[in-house]
Amino acid sequence: MKKDTEETIVEVPLSFMATLMADVKNLPETDSLVEGPVISVAKSCVYVDLGPIGTGIIYGREFINARDVIKKLNIGDTITAKVVDTNNEDGYIELSLKEARQAIIWSEAEEAIKSKKSLELPIKDANKGGLIIEWQGIQGFLPASQLRSEHYPRIDDGDKDKILGELRKLIGKRILVTIIGASPKEGKLIFSEKEQGVKEKREISGKYSDGDELDGSISGIVYFGVFVKLEDGIEGLVHISEIGWGLVDDPRKIFKLGEKVRVKVIEIKDGKISLSLKALKENPWKDAEKRYKKGDTVTGIVIKFNNYGALVSLEEGVAGLVHISEFGTEEDLRKKLELGKTYTFTITLFDAKDQKMTLSHTEKK
Repeated sequence: MKKDTEETIVEVPLSFMATLMADVKNLPETDSLVEGPVISVAKSCVYVDLGPIGTGIIYGREFINARDVIKKLNIGDTITAKVVDTNNEDGYIELSLKEARQAIIWSEAEEAIKSKKSLELPIKDANKGGLIIEWQGIQGFLPASQLRSEHYPRIDDGDKDKILGELRKLIGKRILVTIIGASPKEGKLIFSEKEQGVKEKREISGKYSDGDELDGSISGIVYFGVFVKLEDGIEGLVHISEIGWGLVDDPRKIFKLGEKVRVKVIEIKDGKISLSLKALKENPWKDAEKRYKKGDTVTGIVIKFNNYGALVSLEEGVAGLVHISEFGTEEDLRKKLELGKTYTFTITLFDAKDQKMTLSHTEKK
């Protein structure tokens, strides 16, 4: 006799299936952050309830790396961790506390950059390029170029060892900075002190306009120009290219600290004032064609050598090139022409509009 068998079919509610499928879709990805309460703390591992996505575990190297934090954990404490493996051989989601902390810090750094958040941090060390600052366990760098004027090392001769000496005087001090760059892969943070006080500087610089002629005093001399104090708390920079119409190799040979100067405002941008000395003087090329033309025999002083030849000045701001090809080699050029001496030349090209001139050395007969 054949026995009939009956199959029992259990219908699963669609809502329940939908929930299961949603949970599968919402499984965390590797390197993502998850949060949950601690459900067990053992000698070598920690278990975390991650709700419908499963149970997390911190063990092995990740347990050792975070043991200082784990010592303070209690069952029920909610923690944030980074997913290392979504499904290990035991079916757990492997987690890392240390990497999670790092990820959170870098995320906070990015937020600080966007919001331009002010941070008061101590200066840990200094090198010839700037200052070392630490934030949340990460060492960062504050380039000297990003220091506010009152902290910028003003060394007349530009000696790097002296600059380092001045920077070291700041070690241990706390200064207000902002984060302007973050690279998690390289573990680097870049700070700026210049961002601080920008609002105040904008308010002060709002008193000035492009074209204003002002009186000030030299408050700093560096290889790339001079700082001019316009009033208490505000300075402007005269870049080396704005000092004079003639060639300026070293501002430190021209100016002295405290020297009174008259300058012209040529740009105000982001709270910074750019000044010019040469803008107060007439451009000598403007009417130079009245004094010089191609074929003229002139006298000029050799002011500089470069890869192309010798630069010769006929008057302040009006200079031309004697090409090295006229002499064959640099050695022969320097035998014929000496720096700082005056010689006779013939103008072979003269273009006042483009401020170009070439010369040929004329031998004395």
